[in-house]
Amino acid sequence: MSEENKISATPQKNEEQEIDLIELAQKVWASRRLILKVCGIAALIGLVVAFSIPKEYTTKVTLAPESSGGKSSLGSMGALAAMAGINLGSTSGEDALSPELYPDIVSSTPFLIELFDVKVADKKKTLETSLYDYLDEHQKSAWWGVVMSAPFKALGWVVSLVKGEPEKKEGGKLDPFNLSPDEARIAKTLSDRIMVTIDKKTGITTLAVTMQDPLISASLTDTVMQRLQNYITDYRTNKARHDLAFSEKLFKEAQENYYAAQQKYAHFADGNQDIILQSFKSEQERLQNEMSLAYNVFNQVAQQLQMAKAKVQEITPVYTVVQPATVPLRPEKPNKIMILIGFVFLAAVGTIGWILFIKDLLKEWKKQPEK
Repeated sequence: MSEENKISATPQKNEEQEIDLIELAQKVWASRRLILKVCGIAALIGLVVAFSIPKEYTTKVTLAPESSGGKSSLGSMGALAAMAGINLGSTSGEDALSPELYPDIVSSTPFLIELFDVKVADKKKTLETSLYDYLDEHQKSAWWGVVMSAPFKALGWVVSLVKGEPEKKEGGKLDPFNLSPDEARIAKTLSDRIMVTIDKKTGITTLAVTMQDPLISASLTDTVMQRLQNYITDYRTNKARHDLAFSEKLFKEAQENYYAAQQKYAHFADGNQDIILQSFKSEQERLQNEMSLAYNVFNQVAQQLQMAKAKVQEITPVYTVVQPATVPLRPEKPNKIMILIGFVFLAAVGTIGWILFIKDLLKEWKKQPEK
């Protein structure tokens, strides 16, 4: 009998579940006008929000990875150096500045501060100023942002009246070690608008800059790309350039010594042509040996200088720009359609939840005190 009861109970449970779903659907359908009304209001609010958010344009550039030449990265220059008896070393080792550090470089304070003085101009050709002033004075914001920030601005104005204006830095130079609150705020804003991503599989580097003006976005992207390339180039060629400077110094010293020895020998030879004394011949031979030795040193240093120049040229990275910076035609933000859909969806879900659950719970809660 127990098994029969279990079998007969299961259809009843299924029927009750079906009845519950039908009742829920009927409740929703009975309140369809309320749902449509709320969704309509949400759609209007979504449109207001979507059109209140300022447009922002994003420009992207793509850089191809550098090709590694392995142990023979110096190629023919290494062979020439070996023939001359000079060891240029190996440039194929692990580079401390890997592409994964590019985002940290771009977001570093010294790198951002160097961009403050970059001149920018909007697409309408009505504004031409520095990047710092553009981010500080010419940024649009939504109306609710202005309303919410108004009390803080008023408080800051009152505090500035009490404490007085902050002292201006001499010469207008920025100190990365001691930034003012405004400078730190602009640096943070600029850092949030510059994005560098690295594809670990292909090694492709993508640089994206978002600004409220399409022309400023494109021009700043190109500037950041060039500054990043220069930073990487300076880093990787730092030691080679120091070696080149030292070789140039040695070359000048060796050249001066050789010219001095040559001139000294020439003066002595011209002034003692008819003298046959052995002492004069010994002196002339000594000066000639000094001149030869100075020439050999000069010649060797000259070869080292040429190899140092070749090494700097060889290890200088060459970048391939796959996708250059172009002025964007359409704004990246805000996505008005997604904002509208989001508001309507949340309104519909919230209204249905109110009809099915919260409304009945409130009615039961109000009836409890009466009992």
